[in-house]
Amino acid sequence: MSIIVFPAIDLKQGAVVRLAEGDMDRATVYGDDPAAQARAFAEAGASHLHVVDLDGAFAGEARNAEAVVAIVEAFPGHVQLGGGIRDRAAIERWFDRGV
Repeated sequence: MSIIVFPAIDLKQGAVVRLAEGDMDRATVYGDDPAAQARAFAEAGASHLHVVDLDGAFAGEARNAEAVVAIVEAFPGHVQLGGGIRDRAAIERWFDRGV
């Protein structure tokens, strides 16, 4: 049996954050370079990554596309994305960008 661990990158206004109890007004910023964080996870041995566009989750449409694309380009493994994806067209746009 094997387990795949998905480290997570949560994005708010292009920064890597963690929300306190899901409150967008209580975010701790861990960095302003999401691609660098993705590379750090890869260097630590991660083969999969979970990314959440928090702004997109609250707005209902992608808000951190540039940061997500930078992560996808920087991370050599599989990237799982959530936040602001509400329809098939949004899914296809992300697939076209390599997610």
